[in-house]
Amino acid sequence: MIKFNKSYSTGIELEYIKDVIESGHLSGDGSYTAKCHDWLQHKTGGSRALLTHSCTAALEMSAILADIGPGDEVIMPSYTFVSTANAFVLRGAVPVFVDIRADTKNIDENLIEGAITDRTKAIVPVHYAGVGCEMDAINKIAQQHDLFVIEDAAQGVNASYKQSPLGAIGTLGCYSFHETKNIISGEGGAIIINDPHLAERAEIIREKGTNRSQFLRGHVDKYTWIDIGSSYLPNELTAAFLYAQLEEVDSITEQRVLLWNNYYQLFEELADSGAVQCPVVPEECEHNAHMFYLTLESSTARDRIMDALQSAGIQTAFHYIPLHSSEAGIRYGRQASSMEVTDNVSDTLLRLPLWVGLDASVQNLIADVVTRSV
Repeated sequence: MIKFNKSYSTGIELEYIKDVIESGHLSGDGSYTAKCHDWLQHKTGGSRALLTHSCTAALEMSAILADIGPGDEVIMPSYTFVSTANAFVLRGAVPVFVDIRADTKNIDENLIEGAITDRTKAIVPVHYAGVGCEMDAINKIAQQHDLFVIEDAAQGVNASYKQSPLGAIGTLGCYSFHETKNIISGEGGAIIINDPHLAERAEIIREKGTNRSQFLRGHVDKYTWIDIGSSYLPNELTAAFLYAQLEEVDSITEQRVLLWNNYYQLFEELADSGAVQCPVVPEECEHNAHMFYLTLESSTARDRIMDALQSAGIQTAFHYIPLHSSEAGIRYGRQASSMEVTDNVSDTLLRLPLWVGLDASVQNLIADVVTRSV
């Protein structure tokens, strides 16, 4: 069976984990966490980068930093993972869902302004498949209405929009290092603070609402509870694993892009015929080959192709069930526009295996099965 996803190891992770064990510092904010922070800050240019135990945690921190509260509204796509909405619902806010673009599957920037009310507090663009949203337009709208922009860049590590790293363009950015992502630590995430005025509070929120980080730096003689927060730190073993991956980020991305490009070439003729749609990457975006997907003509066509690939020993996957039509989405959120594109994409999008080490012969087999099944 050809797996849909296979975790990649650089071969250095065990060495770094052993180093942590021998140091005796297994809890968070040790030397490898500091190395990851430095790497992320240098890579993104953010004022502060902080590791978290998940992208979910980074989103929850963002909601607190933006002072999201009961009755506030947060604009986001419905075609995203539940954490994008949960982080704000936990603060008592209402997720306001707008449709996505048919080409990139990102939030349709042209629908955002029409969703804004006097209760709107933030816009949360989700960079689907590591392809950047139209951030210039989104930031302009946010500035005109005094809104936070919180980038859900869970899939966007080492990708960019107009040469600016995804996650470093809005007020705050959130990364994921879950095992399904390009750069992994099993579980894990990071928050990028691009507004320097929020950096100190971010540290406090991450440390259970205490000023412990300032204490450890010798800035205060004792630490205490001064704000709301939670335990958002990953342990040092996770940070060590992650640092080994960050050191190889360009090599990992390069290998994934080669596989992505090969898929694109294999399906180009089929796409030209109109039988499938390949991913669209706008000229101003540099993607990270997080995934390769096909959009089919109908749910029936997708199911037929998935079954054929399964019979050939190849795992595939569809993606999100739209939040606006989910039980919790109906209870906690509201729609600000038609969800025609979102619903269609949810019914017709098919993700193909893409992981470092996938053999080109397998890609050829996948393309052959798909071509014979459309």
